[in-house]
Amino acid sequence: MVATTPLSPPREEIRNAEAAAPRRHRPQQLLWPFALTFAVTSYGLTAPLLGRDELITWEVVTRDAGHILATLHNVDAVHGTYYLLMHLWVSLFGDSVISMRLPSVLAASGAAAVLSLIGKRLFGSRAGILAGILFAFVPAVSRYAQEVRSYALVILLAALATLLLLRVLDRPRSPWRWAAYALTLLGLGLLHVIALSVVAAHACMLAAHARRDRSLWWKSALALLAVAVCLAPLVLLSRSQVNTQLWWIQVPDGWALLAIWQDILASGACAGALIGFAVLARSPRRSALLLCGVWAILPPVLVWLASQGDVSYFRPAYLLFTIPAWALLAGAGLSAACQSWKAATALLAVLAVLNLFDQRQVRQPYDHDAPIMQTPLDYRSAADLIRKHYRPGDAAVYDREHSWKIDAGVKYYLPRGLKMRDVFLQSAPSEINQLTAVDCSVPDQCLKGEQRIWLLSHGADPDPFNAINQGQASVLRNRYKPSWSQSLAGMTVTLLVRND
Repeated sequence: MVATTPLSPPREEIRNAEAAAPRRHRPQQLLWPFALTFAVTSYGLTAPLLGRDELITWEVVTRDAGHILATLHNVDAVHGTYYLLMHLWVSLFGDSVISMRLPSVLAASGAAAVLSLIGKRLFGSRAGILAGILFAFVPAVSRYAQEVRSYALVILLAALATLLLLRVLDRPRSPWRWAAYALTLLGLGLLHVIALSVVAAHACMLAAHARRDRSLWWKSALALLAVAVCLAPLVLLSRSQVNTQLWWIQVPDGWALLAIWQDILASGACAGALIGFAVLARSPRRSALLLCGVWAILPPVLVWLASQGDVSYFRPAYLLFTIPAWALLAGAGLSAACQSWKAATALLAVLAVLNLFDQRQVRQPYDHDAPIMQTPLDYRSAADLIRKHYRPGDAAVYDREHSWKIDAGVKYYLPRGLKMRDVFLQSAPSEINQLTAVDCSVPDQCLKGEQRIWLLSHGADPDPFNAINQGQASVLRNRYKPSWSQSLAGMTVTLLVRND
């Protein structure tokens, strides 16, 4: 009798069988990336001070829902969905630093788990787990998982939309899967319209499969049209506000486009490692590599092109949703290069060591304002100083001419029961449904005879009156004199006492 060797199943059948693996393997596929990302991103969660954007979030979400909607009509409509979600969260769990940053930590951890599932479908189980682990090591993931803004949620929804697209392609006749995909895209657009450029990668995947099922053309067009119609009012409103919100973003040159991936990942070493691993990525299905490659590269190019006009949108934070694509390609490359878990673990350990400096950097006290403000402000130390020397009846003057949100920063870190009248404040942002306050036009009429006033000014000028509005300074000079002054990072705290 002649021995026969059983035929090996085709690679496509192997992939399909792996995608339909028993559910008992799924917890491990999800657990390791989620747990590691949660551990990494929650470490040092309270170390960085709230940045300017986070203070805006805090100010807006602590208003009632009616005032939030009125504010969105005037400014920042693009972040409206996030503000409303955080308003609900803060009303339930409070506005501590941990409470407000926790949703971003959970979103980043969830994104790692979803990423692992995508990797399993496209490149295999080990590649998926490695992709989730590599995602956790990216310094930018920690940076924005610790920020009270929508970016971590955007990453999660971009990854989830991609996973749901793959599920649609498994069963394109299911209206429920199309609905889930469309609703996730709608949520993504509501959180950040620019992130919808991920659809360019989805379109490539749909086109590759439409050769076998032409109904995908009209089904996907219908789903995307429904999303576009729902988002049209938000896009139009946001477009009307863009000149007042993004005026400070510079028009990018060619070098900015070449350097963007290092900025997105917040680490040159991490960018080099992920790109190096990504080059090694292999798959029997070209559509898998096409999906991840277009997802990683095309959105920054599209945003760069869109930023060559009157308004620039080219900011690394707006392109963070491309990080999962790089992690997927790098996970596939690392899996292909290492035939054992020991070898892969050794390379991961080396990458973790290389990233230590950048991981530490994103947890520095003033890092959340570093990309925006050249001179970060030490709100927490200023608040501690006032708390230590405070007396009932004390008032405050905030430098709103040179330091936007110095008032919100100090007020956040002051004890909630410590109240000081804002001497020159005419209208608080919450009263006029804006993000900025309005000072009284006649400063002399705003003084109420306070015996002591805390002056919080920008910089370290020996004469703190030079740092504030000169009309206010003139009034204060005539009636008050500095008792003592202390310079902190980026600002000066001065106690003024009334002339006898």
